[in-house]
Amino acid sequence: MALKPKTSINSLVKYMQSIDMVLVMTVEPGFAGQKFINMSDKIKCLNKIITEKSLCLDIAVDGGINKDTAKVVKMAGANVLVSASYILDNDYKNAIDNLKMA
Repeated sequence: MALKPKTSINSLVKYMQSIDMVLVMTVEPGFAGQKFINMSDKIKCLNKIITEKSLCLDIAVDGGINKDTAKVVKMAGANVLVSASYILDNDYKNAIDNLKMA
């Protein structure tokens, strides 16, 4: 299930026991290359709910992910990162290594 930046977590809670992953969008869906919107609070809140309910859910993040923003979302609790522009606009091996080390 995906959450756009303006979508409330409350709209997702009743489905959390039936899904495997939540995709937190850090841009408005539509086109590549947008500026990252910090959704750390939403990721932290999701992590808290997952822990409290003892769920096994991945938190994925998509939009504006690069070596700097990867650190932000990983520290908030994301464990799956989606990155296109950063990888495609750079040496892909180095870009992927940077994301892994973030």
